[in-house]
This record gives sequence, structure tokens and C-alpha cells, in this order.
Amino acid sequence: MISKMKRISFLLAMLMLLSVPTLVRGEDGSRLWLRYSDGTKADVTGVKGVAMEELQRHWQGNPVVLKRQKNVARDGYVITTKNGKTTIAASNDAGLLYGAYHLLRWQQTGQGGAPVNVSERPAYDIRILNHWDNPNGTVERGFAGKSIFLNFDAERLKLYAQANASVGINGTVLNNVNAKPEALSTESLEKARRIADVLRPYGIRVYLSVNFASPIKLGGLDTADPLNKNVVAWWKNKVAEIYRMIPDFGGFLVKANSEGEPGPCDYGRTHAEGANMLADILKPHKGTVMWRAFVYNPQSKDRAKQAYEEFMPLDGLFHDNVILQVKNGPVDFQPCEPYSPLFTAVKKTPVMVEFQITQEYLGAANHLVYLAPMWKEFFSFVNPQSLKAMAGVANIGDDTNWCGHHFAQANWYAFGRLAWNPNLTSEAIAEEWMRQTFGNDTRLVTPMVKVMTESRGAAVNYMMPLGLHHIFAGGHHYGPEPWYDVPGIRRDWTPAYYHKADAEGLGFDRTTGGSGAVSQYPAQLCAQYNDIATCPDAYLTWFHHVPWDYKMKSGRTFWDELCHRYDTGVRQARGFLATWDALQPYVDEQRFSEVQRKLRIQARDAVWWRDACLLYFQTFSSRPIPSDMEHPVHNLDEMMRYKINITMYENPEYGYDR
Repeated sequence: MISKMKRISFLLAMLMLLSVPTLVRGEDGSRLWLRYSDGTKADVTGVKGVAMEELQRHWQGNPVVLKRQKNVARDGYVITTKNGKTTIAASNDAGLLYGAYHLLRWQQTGQGGAPVNVSERPAYDIRILNHWDNPNGTVERGFAGKSIFLNFDAERLKLYAQANASVGINGTVLNNVNAKPEALSTESLEKARRIADVLRPYGIRVYLSVNFASPIKLGGLDTADPLNKNVVAWWKNKVAEIYRMIPDFGGFLVKANSEGEPGPCDYGRTHAEGANMLADILKPHKGTVMWRAFVYNPQSKDRAKQAYEEFMPLDGLFHDNVILQVKNGPVDFQPCEPYSPLFTAVKKTPVMVEFQITQEYLGAANHLVYLAPMWKEFFSFVNPQSLKAMAGVANIGDDTNWCGHHFAQANWYAFGRLAWNPNLTSEAIAEEWMRQTFGNDTRLVTPMVKVMTESRGAAVNYMMPLGLHHIFAGGHHYGPEPWYDVPGIRRDWTPAYYHKADAEGLGFDRTTGGSGAVSQYPAQLCAQYNDIATCPDAYLTWFHHVPWDYKMKSGRTFWDELCHRYDTGVRQARGFLATWDALQPYVDEQRFSEVQRKLRIQARDAVWWRDACLLYFQTFSSRPIPSDMEHPVHNLDEMMRYKINITMYENPEYGYDR
């Protein structure tokens, strides 16, 4: 009997071992979601090029034919499978490549053989990453190491190109929007040329951010007035030099008259006059000007109104190869903010949305925050077809795993997929990425897709719920400092400018009786947001100064609801960690431990946010923390004295451990 029981126990143990997937110990994330098998030598015929090379190396299915077909939309593709053979038809090489990556994605997500009938085209002609990389290799708001462009590494750049092409990204801005004039020096252009040569086979065009004062600082002129003939001549010569070196150069990204950057307004000219001067010079070369609408000045009573006020009078005055690049929200990439009203107000000028992939305001590379739900929220208000292009501020650096956090790779991936097709769901994109990056085991995929899709909402809860915004620490945007203030600092760089906490309540009054920002929205939304009773909870303190005892839809007072939202965020962050801990059998050792460490930081940071904000706002509300939630574990005076180690913040591999 004992012997029989031992045999049964042994068999059960073996079955349990067999149910656990074989793990790879050395998974460092360097292959991103491109974890293909090599050396298959698939049967691929037809048009030669990168598409053929990728399929020959990685495709494991039936024979594939690549062919040109004129009636297929630019960059689009048609895939058909008949009699055991798959055909990819496209009008250009980029379309063939995107079709090839569609096949490989199909294969990697475990969907069996080749798709039978697929026809796809990108939503936008320009699907572009903005790198905020500086000449010295640092990356502004970068949390994954140095610039990948600092030292020319052809193999690294090739993988970067493959990753972008696999999700349909077809452009990259190589340098920071706070551009240095040196970006247009011959030496820098030679470097850009070498990068462009690597990216070109993958359908990626190179763009540059330019400093509007470059004719002065680089050209020796005494003005950068866009209507000055010598200035125009300088730009013409510089653009000609660029196109001699990079024949398919995409164009310029311009940040002008914003945060101290020079621009046409310095000379009494408009943004339109500045943009049009560059556009006219680029047009013979089929180049584009992406002119950023991120402008504000310290005299404004409401920073959220600035872009609308400055650019609406110019609608229709820009030339046709100028695109206004507008941040998704009216302030600055906040965890939750309404869409920028420019998107529904501008009618005569091409507009593109600028999302931020790097997590400047969402825990840097320490917090798991999947951003597709935020971007989908934007598209629920803004018709994707009303946009000309889509840009994302990159989260890429030279860290081994590219993005500082393994799950931050998903935001790069999601940006590309939504730029290709903004109708895709957050859940579908998350599942695609999980299956390609971590494998097809549903015991891992299903719970982590749930974590990913809930993570942005959780971050809003533990950081800035109910419409709160911009209450970050001074000098960086990692932790909470709703009390931050420095003598002489601009008011719109202080949290109090936004939260306006006092004994009556909390929030920025942007109603028609306040700053009037609500009036920039279409009539139906204006009426909804203007009334505190109908304003969505998510935007409540964005548009209203809410009394502490205001009765919320939940039945709680506003103060109690605020406390519970913060506490819910803490519990959600802890829940993400618990979910991940339970998935250890299904993840390779290295990535499991690295993600676990980040999730522990995130859970502790959530407590930091909750305690700092509630204890500080309590000094105004004079109300108790509700008894049915976890109470703060810190003391406010200690938190107000604490200063984060900026080195840790800029180098998240060290983590943040309070």
C-alpha cells in the first residue's frame, strides 16, 4: 500500500513538473517582442528585400510569395492564402515588410497557419517617434539609460528599426525638441546620415528637431526673423545640405516660443509665418514641418487655455505641409486630463496628436503603467480620422531591455499598433504583446493582460484622482509634493496653481464663472463639464473647485471619496504585485525578479503618494480619514522634509526605496 502511494505521489509530482513551462534563465528583455526562431529557411519567393529576408529567417509556415500590386494603398498590404500558399501583395517595399511582420505576429501569438484573407492599411501617413535625446547622450525625461544614437551601433539600430517596422512606425525624430543649434552642424548631419542609412530599409524616415535661432548661433547672422531674406537664404542652404546627405529626409519638428525656446514671436511674427518659411523651403523636397502647439506664458491665469488662444486665430494660415503637433491634453501629459480642445476646434489646419510614451508623470521606469487605455480614452473624444499623423515621445534608451522596465516595452508597442489602427482595443494589443514577449501560456497571459489594462486607472487613483493634476515634486516629476513652492518661481510651475486647496475645497475652477476654459470645448461637452452635477468624476477638480462636503455619485462626501480613491490605488498596486508573485512558475528567472522588484517599488510609492496627498490636503479640509480604509503610515512633517535622490530618479535601475 505504501509502495503504491509512493508511486502515485511520484506520478503526481511528475505531472506537476510537466505542467510548468520550461524556463529560460537568461531572458534580459533585449529582444523586445521580436523573439523569433532563427534558421528556418522558409520558402519565400517574389520581390527581394528586407521582407523576404525576415520571412526566410523566421517564418515557419507554408510557402510565401511577395508581389507588387498597384491598387493597394500606400504602406498597406493584402494577404491571401490559397492551396497551401500565402501571397503578400503591396504597392511598395514598406507594405510588403508590414505584411511580413503581420505573418510573424500571427505566428508568434499562436494563431496557427497563415491568415486566409487580410487587407490592412495604416490610419496615418506619418507614425513617428520623438526622441528627446541630447548631444551629450542624456535623454530628457528618459529613464532607460543613454541615447541609442550617441554611439553608432549598427546592430542595435537595426533591431530598433525592426521593432519599429514590426508595429508600423515609419519615422523618428533623432533629437530633443529643446534642440541645440549644433543639431544642424555638418558633423551632426553626417551622424544622422549614417543612422538614416540603417533605418531606411525598414521604411523609417529620419527627422530633426531644430532650434529656431540656428541662423544666429550656427550661421553667424544677427537675426532669425523668418521674413528676413538672409535668414531664408541660410535655411535654404542648410536644407539643401541635408537632402544631399539624406535624400529621403522627412522634415523638421519645431518647438518655438515655449519654455524659453526662441521663435518667430521674438520678431513680432506669428507661429504661422515661422512655420511657413520652413515649409516653403522643405516643400520641393517633399518635407514636412511639425510645429508644436505646446505654448504657455507665466502671465496666463490658466495655462490650460494657452494653446487654444494662441493657435485658433491662425487656423487656415499654415501652408499645407505644416502639421500642428498638439499634446493629447491641454496641460502636459498628465495621468488623467481631458483632451486638448484644439483637436475639435481647428478645422482648416492639419493636426497631429502627440502622446508621451515615456512615463514622465507616471512613475518613470519604476511603475507598470500600460498607456493604451489612456490613448483610447483620447480617441473616444477625438475622431481618429480628423488627425493627420500621430507622434509619441519615446521611452527608449541604451539599457539592455531598452525601456528600463520590461512592461514599459508594451507602451512602445502599443503606440505603434494604435498609430497603425486606432480602433484596436487596449486588451487586444496587450495580449498581442504578452504572447510575443512572454509566450502563449494563458496562465500568464490572461492575468497580466488584466493587470496591464487596469494599471493606468490604478496610477490615477494613487497619484491624482478625481481630476487632480500637476501636483508633482519640484525639479522632477516622480513623487508627490502638493506643497512645493520656491520664492520667485513661476506660479504655473507650482502644484498650488493647479489644486488650489483651501478651507472650502479643492480644484481649479475652469467653468464659465471661473477661468472659462470649459468654453473651448464643443457646446455639449461644455454644458456637461460646466455643471458639477454632470461633470465626470475623472475631470471633477479639473473643472471645479469642489467643496469638501459635496455629495458624490457614490454617496460619499468629496473628501471621503478622495480618501477612498487614493486607498483603492494602493490596494490595486499591491494586487499587481501579488498577481505577479503567483506567476513565478511561468516566467524566466531574470525577468520575474526584475519585474517583481519594480512592482515592490510601485506598491511602496503608491503608499507614499496616498499619505503625502491626503495628509497635506487634510490640513485644509480639517476632516478625519475615513475609518473604513487604511490610514496613512507616514507623518506629514517628515514627508515634507524628504527630498528624493535625483540620481535614483534618473537611473531607475537603482530603484526608489523609501
